[in-house]
Amino acid sequence: MTSVRTVVFDLDGTLVDTAPDLIKALNFVLDREGLPPIPLHSARNMIGAGARRMIERGLEAEGRVATPADISRLTSDFIDYYAAHIADGSRPFEGLEDALDDLAARGYQFAVCTNKLEWLSKRLLDQLGLTPRFAAICGADTFGVSKPDPVILQQTVARAGGRLASTVMVGDAGPDVGVARRAGVPVVCVEFGYTDVPVADLKPDLLIGHMRDLPAAVESLMARHKSP
Repeated sequence: MTSVRTVVFDLDGTLVDTAPDLIKALNFVLDREGLPPIPLHSARNMIGAGARRMIERGLEAEGRVATPADISRLTSDFIDYYAAHIADGSRPFEGLEDALDDLAARGYQFAVCTNKLEWLSKRLLDQLGLTPRFAAICGADTFGVSKPDPVILQQTVARAGGRLASTVMVGDAGPDVGVARRAGVPVVCVEFGYTDVPVADLKPDLLIGHMRDLPAAVESLMARHKSP
């Protein structure tokens, strides 16, 4: 029997524009350390490797070196603040829900594979009314590994009831391309996400500039993936 076709999404910078709330939380902890805020446009590319790494990048930008204990304390404060403000300004990218409707009508199911903590991911998607759309929502703490370790993608697909041979990854940055390559899955990247490397330089299989282009991109890669 043919398994259901699965589209696995990164979360921050791919499904949802979370930068306003993430950067607000980052600046909250920086302010408590007596450091100036980082502008939204500068901080967007610090997103994507989890809260701890985002804080490290924020401190590095201000020339501050912190101990691992300091980073842990700041990360805890960051998460507490962020959880309380997780959807103040975060919104799905334009065209997302129409694209999901289109793909669902074609028989696809969806999953989330993110380096965000699972409970924060679910809280965000709950508040945006998106949770019911996903067969699995998996974060960096779900399986104890983060992207680009292929285990997180492999296990996300398994939890959704899919197979890697019938999966396409959608992301915006290096960890997404890396996890897809290591798991043997084709990858679409969006041009509107968060990356410190130009997304075209990561050489995804396809690039899209708007979610309206996602269904055709997924169909193209799935057909190519199935070809002998």
